[in-house]
Amino acid sequence: MRRILVLILTLVATAAAAVPTVAADEAVQASSPSPTPPGSTLPTYLKDRGTGLPTTLFGTYIRGGDWIIYPFFEYYRDQNREYKPSELGFEGEQDYRGRYRASEGLLYLGYGVTDDLALEFEAAVIRATLEKSPEDASAMPATLEASGLGDIDAHLLWRWRRETEDRPELYSFVKVAFPRRGADPLIGTPDWELGLGTGLIRGFGWGTVTVRAAIEYAPGSSSEFDIGEYAVEYLKRLSPKWRLYAAVEGAQDEVSLITEVQWHLSSHVTLKLNSGFGLTSKATDWEPEVGILFRLPTR
Repeated sequence: MRRILVLILTLVATAAAAVPTVAADEAVQASSPSPTPPGSTLPTYLKDRGTGLPTTLFGTYIRGGDWIIYPFFEYYRDQNREYKPSELGFEGEQDYRGRYRASEGLLYLGYGVTDDLALEFEAAVIRATLEKSPEDASAMPATLEASGLGDIDAHLLWRWRRETEDRPELYSFVKVAFPRRGADPLIGTPDWELGLGTGLIRGFGWGTVTVRAAIEYAPGSSSEFDIGEYAVEYLKRLSPKWRLYAAVEGAQDEVSLITEVQWHLSSHVTLKLNSGFGLTSKATDWEPEVGILFRLPTR
C-alpha cells in the first residue's frame, strides 16, 4: 500500500509540474468540473458543475466522449467496527464490535457514452485487520488479517431529464458488485450485489445541491433487499481552480460526513483530497482519501 501511495503522490507532483500557465480563454474551460465547449456561457445553475452527467465520484461529472482515469488511495480507521463471526467464516451469530484498520488502493475508469449515458468500472487492492472484541468467545483469532483483491464494481448512469431554469435535473444509476469465488469475507464480496438508485440535482447561486438514494439486492445477505446508499451533497466552485464538496452520506444506520477539496491543476488534471467522518457508531470513524483524476476528452 505504501507503494501505491508513493505512486499517487508522484503522479500529483508530476502533473503539477507539467501544468502550463492558464490563459484567459482556457480559464473558462478549467472553471467547470465538466469542461464546456469553447465560447459557451453557462447559466447560473450550471456554474458549479458544468454540463456533464454526475458520476459516482464525489463532485465529478462526465460528458459524452470523455474518459476519466482516477487512481486513489483510502485509509480506514474504526475503533468499534461491527462484525458477526459467521460472516467471517466462524461460528457465532451475535454482533460484536472490534478494532478495524485498512489501507486500499483503487482504480476508477469512467467513459461517457453520450452526454446522458456513462459507464464506470472500479477495482481495488486492500489490506485489512480486525481485532476481535474481548466479549467474543468464538474461534475467531484475536487478530484477523487479509490482503489482496477487494471489491470490483461497475455502474451504469443515465440522465433522463436535464436541469433548466424551472426544474431540477434527474438521473438514475445501476450498480453491480461482482462476486469472487474464494474471496476473503473481510476484504471481498463473495456474492452478487445489485443496486438501483436515482438522484435529483438543483443549482443555485450559492451552490449546487444533490439528493440521491438507492435500494440494494444481495442474495447472500440475511435481508436480500435493503436500503442502499443515500446522501445530501453540496458542491461549490470557489474559483476556476478550486471546488469545495460536502455531503452527509449513509447506508442503513451508517451515516458519515464527507468533505472534499478539489484542485484543478488544469482542465484535464484534478487533485482530490477527501475525508469521511462517522456520525453514527456503526459508520467508519475516519476515512481519508487522496487521488489524482485525469480527464481525457475525445472531442
